[in-house]
Amino acid sequence: MTSSGTTWGAGRGDAPPAAPSAGVPQPAWELLLPAAGAPARGRGRALQEALREAVRTGRIGPGTRLPSSRALAADLGVSRGLVTEVYEQLTAEGYLRSDRGSGTWVGGAARSAAPGVRDLAPRAPGARSMRVDFRSGTPDLALFPRAAWGAAQRAVLAELAHRQLGYPDPRGLPELRAALAALLTRRRGVVADPERLVVCSGVAQAATLLGFVLRARGVRTVGVEDPGSPEHARLFAATGVDTVWLPVDEEGLEPGPLAASGVRAVVATPSHQFPSGIAYSARRRAELLDWARSVDGFVLEDDYDGDFRYDRAPVGALQGLDPERVAYAGSVSKSLAPGMRLGWMLVPESLLDEVVERKRTMDLGNPALDQAVLARFVTGGGYDRQLRRCQRAYRERRDALVTALERHFPGSTVRGIAAGLHLIAHLPPEHGPTARLLDRARAAGVSLRPLEEYGTARPTDGAVRLVLGYAHLTPGEIARGVALLAGRRGDGRRGAAG
Repeated sequence: MTSSGTTWGAGRGDAPPAAPSAGVPQPAWELLLPAAGAPARGRGRALQEALREAVRTGRIGPGTRLPSSRALAADLGVSRGLVTEVYEQLTAEGYLRSDRGSGTWVGGAARSAAPGVRDLAPRAPGARSMRVDFRSGTPDLALFPRAAWGAAQRAVLAELAHRQLGYPDPRGLPELRAALAALLTRRRGVVADPERLVVCSGVAQAATLLGFVLRARGVRTVGVEDPGSPEHARLFAATGVDTVWLPVDEEGLEPGPLAASGVRAVVATPSHQFPSGIAYSARRRAELLDWARSVDGFVLEDDYDGDFRYDRAPVGALQGLDPERVAYAGSVSKSLAPGMRLGWMLVPESLLDEVVERKRTMDLGNPALDQAVLARFVTGGGYDRQLRRCQRAYRERRDALVTALERHFPGSTVRGIAAGLHLIAHLPPEHGPTARLLDRARAAGVSLRPLEEYGTARPTDGAVRLVLGYAHLTPGEIARGVALLAGRRGDGRRGAAG
């Protein structure tokens, strides 16, 4: 028997199998079984070709340790001498290497033949060559609570009922929906009925789900904030829904252009508007909800960075004022990690059945184990502790960025510093125009984005407005990056670029 319980060579009458190899898990060698069953006369050649092809195509990757000839022979039900011949032939060809006393390995000759795997994660052009990256949207992934998460995971694996590993409710595991509803009611002031909470793969999937449902209802255009996240337009475009930019002022979405647009749905970030950093005023929140009622429409509230406020308690969510007109979406992408792909949407009753059905047909629900672990992490207090830990770290980094800007760019002003993971820096006209500053930044190895890339407005006063993310950078990296942007070396002294 192999470590997976598979019987190798059963019925061939060979010697009993030896203990499984300590190398690669035995199921990897199942691809050799057809060759091992070839007629005796051509069995050795068939095994050679099968193993050679597996190495060449990367199914058995470079550096993989192969089982001993005795173990592999027992698993395949062939003679040990036959396996030894195969190993020797492929070693001579350079596919394998044999080190005396340490076994047989897939060799370096196969490295160039094995197909590579491309990393398609979003990355700005030239980002790898940048010394400091101020682009927003990324938390500090080193703050992920590995020990606490691992403990929750072990506990869940020990206690999870077998039935919970079946196809889940498309809305999510009941225990996670209950845990999130309690958390969001307490921290964000929402009206959170667990029956109307849908677990999804982040805010991105929440927007996509809503887009499909609205389009099926005849909605063809959705409003988005200007300035705002370009990602919203891309997500709705994927569902066949167009977007129209709607201006944001110091209080939030302007009611006049919103009413004149003719849209019946809009995406908003009222607790911490992205990227300006403002919180919608009470008056503007009321006007937005009045508009939604008047057109029989809906607001998708993207609670961007809603938990990260440094000057006072977080501003309550808009959804709490009218849960029948606001679909509230959030995620753990900033508090834990974007790669978790876990989020939620509180859905108005009138849209719930359609959203759940779309979620079911899209992916049958999120992974049950991940949901169970997050539920335990939330109910056990780990999530609250993680938020406090992140808030302390990000407040320190925000302060470091403000201090560095004051030192190297006298006369500059900052906005949006009360919350979130980025700020808006207004640099005096002498540091412009924006295009020249961006060229200088690239030459110095600093990656950043100007505010104008997040909307349709273009500066007319000559000032440079930058969106600077700081959560993923240490205070030292922040200080060095601002110094480089100012034309100084990382130690603060004037460099050649100055």
